[in-house]
Amino acid sequence: MFEYITAGGFLVIPILLCSVLAMAIVIALFIKLSSKKVVPEGVAEMAGKLALSGKMTPSHIAQIRDGSLLGRVLAAGLESVDQPRHVMKTNIEETGRHVIHEMDRYMTTLGTIAAIAPLLGLLGTVVGMISVFSVITSQGVGNPTELAGGISQALITTAAGISVAVPALIFHRYFRSKINGLAIDMEKSAMKLVDTVSSATASKRSAAAVASAAAPTSVGSQKAMAAIRAAKAKAAGGVA
Repeated sequence: MFEYITAGGFLVIPILLCSVLAMAIVIALFIKLSSKKVVPEGVAEMAGKLALSGKMTPSHIAQIRDGSLLGRVLAAGLESVDQPRHVMKTNIEETGRHVIHEMDRYMTTLGTIAAIAPLLGLLGTVVGMISVFSVITSQGVGNPTELAGGISQALITTAAGISVAVPALIFHRYFRSKINGLAIDMEKSAMKLVDTVSSATASKRSAAAVASAAAPTSVGSQKAMAAIRAAKAKAAGGVA
């Protein structure tokens, strides 16, 4: 292996650095984008119950926020639970953009590696072919060893660049798809929380309206009954 690296020339070094960096990013993204860390089960239900309980405290919100990336989005909604629906939804969307940006942090670097690795290999190919033609120009074709060195450099750098670019591109597409899926799951959970809070608020308002409408009728009925009893008492007194 070391012989191949040596034969590939100086351009193999940046290709190897790209390989190491790409591997580190892939491992970090596998850990960071784990479903248990981004959208763990039960967090949305817990947030909904907490919003309806009426016993929500800042410590409860902090616990949900610190538990996962989805928790950060839901916590933004819980902090706006007493606000109108559009305010709550706006706060959730703003926090969601920050969370998605955080999940996207290393994707640009991984995509860049997938793009530049074959270009570095192509550059190595060009440098190798230049070396071959330089030998032909100065010594002719009578020295196969010198010619083989340039050709070997061209082929090794090309193979190394493609070997780094292909896995980097595959993982870049995979993680892009996964981030999109996680973003949709977070959006569904957040909208479910908004609908739950909105429905509960609407029910409370309806109950309060019914109670306020029924209160005057009840008072009026009591006054009417009192007037009837007074009239009956007066009529009974007159008869006597």
